[in-house]
Formats: sequence, structure tokens, C-alpha cells
Amino acid sequence: MNSIQEQLQISELSKTQEKMPLFDALVHYANRNTIPFDVPGHKMGAQASPLKNILGEMTMKMDVNSMKELDLLSHPQSVIKEAQQLAADAFGADHAYFLVNGTTSGILAMILATCKPDDVLIVPRNCHKSVMNGLILSGAKPVFIEPEVDVHFGISHGISVKNVIKTLSAYPEAKAILVTYPTYFGSMNELRTICKLAHDRNIAVIVDSAHGAHLPFMPELIDPITAGADIVTMSMHKTGGSLTQSSILLLNEGRISAKTMQKTLNMIQTTSANYLLMSSLDVARHELALYGYKRYQALKPLVERAIHEIEQHTCFEILKKDFVKKHNMQSYDWTKLVIRVNDSGLTGFEVYTLLKEKYQIQMELAEGYVVMAVITTADDENSLKKLVWALREIDRLYSRKTPIYSTSVTSTHANILLLSPRDAHYAEHELMSIDRALGKISADLLMIYPPGIPLVIPGELISENVIQQYHYYSQTFGNVLTESALEHHITVVKE
Repeated sequence: MNSIQEQLQISELSKTQEKMPLFDALVHYANRNTIPFDVPGHKMGAQASPLKNILGEMTMKMDVNSMKELDLLSHPQSVIKEAQQLAADAFGADHAYFLVNGTTSGILAMILATCKPDDVLIVPRNCHKSVMNGLILSGAKPVFIEPEVDVHFGISHGISVKNVIKTLSAYPEAKAILVTYPTYFGSMNELRTICKLAHDRNIAVIVDSAHGAHLPFMPELIDPITAGADIVTMSMHKTGGSLTQSSILLLNEGRISAKTMQKTLNMIQTTSANYLLMSSLDVARHELALYGYKRYQALKPLVERAIHEIEQHTCFEILKKDFVKKHNMQSYDWTKLVIRVNDSGLTGFEVYTLLKEKYQIQMELAEGYVVMAVITTADDENSLKKLVWALREIDRLYSRKTPIYSTSVTSTHANILLLSPRDAHYAEHELMSIDRALGKISADLLMIYPPGIPLVIPGELISENVIQQYHYYSQTFGNVLTESALEHHITVVKE
């Protein structure tokens, strides 16, 4: 295609992307002064309430039930169908599906659509907890690939092509491989190569792109649909600008049909889909498609300037693409600002707390060595300057100047899987103190949240390393969640 044809095609796509069919239909309905005798019970905010006082009359009027003129998410025929097709076009996929229970529901649906009981699913060990729930629901058997570990920053990156080749060769019967792209910390492996390797063996590639909704609108980065993935789930609310809990699932037909995908989603999703969430997806897609490219172009130099200021005036170090490429052979998403702080004698948890309590700055997460800020087009020079100033102050006022290094941060021990997650989930259980659980098979899921990465999953052996990691995170940040009701306890498979 020549450049003139490309420009014409882009121009026509932009004209189409100006539409917001679901959002416009919802606003139109809210303004009709309908007398509701359907649910929800607040009747479009007919009664005065604290909720209405804060959220406003229009918000309450837009919180409505499914009806003919507003379409039905489980069987879209009109405005939802059109809005989803616009999203598919914007992201370069054959089909798009709106999700109202976050990327969690998309991950469950991806696994259920590709794997039946006892099928092999290849999974990165640093995947989100929802993948483990998908394994339990589907009955698929996981084969884990250990991620690349960055000892300097104390974090994990994506799985390597080398390990993918090794695993595919060992498990040619695998039905699918799940890839996290980008990872929570922004690294992006060679997904295009992984897709080709898997597809050559007729293995589907499903992608958790919870933190990658913006990738198609950043010219220097490759998004998962362009890389060749079969199904992709992305959290539009995380980086795309929609309301929390709203996500989009993208499908390229071939290995998985649109009919199978819709049927699977209908098992996972609510029959009372929230129209505020769905309409926010329509608006967020509109904004990204029309303005995302230019906004990220304008944002990048601001971020680069902030990185320069932080590294020039503090002892903190920022994770950058050259470092990730050199040490892990992966690319990097610069909108994830990973700040290594342990050379100051402070842990990431301490810096996270100082930023929040002293400077009213809410970071995305903390780890032993790092804190991370997620940058979106809603950020500007002012917000970045405040972050830079706060970090300079923390370095000046609170640094101990004695670097912190901990084996708990850089531990790379792999857990041993003795039972499938499904078998462990349905086995007879008992609850015990985590300190007494050494050598037991976990029936529980211990995870660090955020980001929701499991320390141990159902079916894995509870090792000394698991117990040490649990206590490290509990004592330093208190953000280890368990399915058990009691603190410092874990559910194990009864012997």
C-alpha cells in the first residue's frame, strides 16, 4: 500500500472513530425523563441520597438496566455491537468484547475458551492470581515458565524466548501459552517470535495485557494484536482512561471462534452489565483512537526530563529500555516509572509510605528495592514536577546512605507443583499457622497485592523460601493476601 492510500485509510478510520454510539445512546436515554418501573431500585436517582448528592443527577440517570435501545451485552445487536466493532477497528482486531468485571473476567474467559480439563496451559510463574483461578475453573494443567529475574532492581521481567522454545519442545501437546505483555513493571518480551513459535505448533497464544491498553498508540512499541496474539485482554481502566473495572477482550479469529468466545464470556459476565462502565469504554476508545498518538508523543519528553531530574539530584535510579535490553533482551514501556531507591538505605515500602503520608502522592506499588508510578496521558508537567520534588526531598531528608540488599528481594527459588490447582482446591483441607506448614501442599493462594503475583498457589509445596517471603512482605509492607480468614495462617491439603 502506498503512502497516499495509507493516509486515506487512516483519515477514514479517524472519521469513524469519532462516533461514540453507546455513550451517546445512554446520554440520550438519560435525558428523556423516562418514568422507570424497572430496576435498578434507585429509579434513576429519583430519591435524594448521599450517593446522588456526590455523584450527581446525571450519573444516577445513566445507571440503568438493559433495554432495546441500549442493547444487551450478552447478545449485542445495536449500539453495544457498534461500539465493540469500533474498539476492534481501533485496536486492529477482528472482534472486541466489553468486560464489566475487569481483566480478571477476560483472563478466565481466555483460559476457558482454549483449554478443557487436563489440557496443558503454559504459564509464566509471575502471572496474575486470576490465572490460577482460571486453572481451577478449567481443570487445565499448568506448566510454568520462570520469568527473567532482575537482581539489580529486585523485580521480574517477561519470559524469555529461549525458555519458551524449551517448554514448547517439552510439551508439544500444549493447547495454549499465556504471556503477560507488558509485565507489571513494563518489560515486553519478543512476543512476535513467541506467537510464531506457538502457531507453528498450532498452539494458541493468549495475552494478559492488563497494563497495555495504550500500546497501540505508542509508535515505538509493538502491541500484542500486531505481534500476532489470538486473544488479548487489556484493562482500559488502568492505562486507557475508562472507569475502574472496565476492560476489553480482543479476538483474532482462527484458532478460537467468535461464537465460542461470546458463549464463554456469557458464562463469566453478569447479566446486569453496568452501562456507566460500558459507556466509559466507548469514550476511552474514542479518546485513544483520535488523540492517543499525539498525546503520548507530547508526554514522552516530559517523562524523560523527570527521569533526568531524579537521577541528577538523588541517589535513585530509573529502570530504562537500554538496561532491560542489555540484561534481559526485552523491550520496555517507558510509561512505567520504576524507581530503584535501596541505595539510599530506604526500602521501596518506606519511600511509598513517605510519598503518600508526607506528600500526598499515591504510587502504584512498592517492592523491596523499588517504587513504581504509572504514567498516562492524564499526567502533565505539573504532576511530574511534584513527584520529582518529593523524591528529591525524601532523598535529602530521609536517606540513610547505606544501601540495602536483601536475599528476600532477589530470591528466585521455584516452587514444586505436586497437584494441579484444581485438585488441590477440591481436596480435603486443614488450616494451620504458616510457620507449621513447611513441607505441606498448599490449598491456598498467597499473593502480594498489588500486583497480585502469587508467592504460592494451590498444589505447590510450601518451602522454607515461601515462608521467608511471606514474613518479609508481611513485616515490611503488610500486603500479602491469603484466601484464609486468619492472619499468618494458610490452608493446606490434609494428609
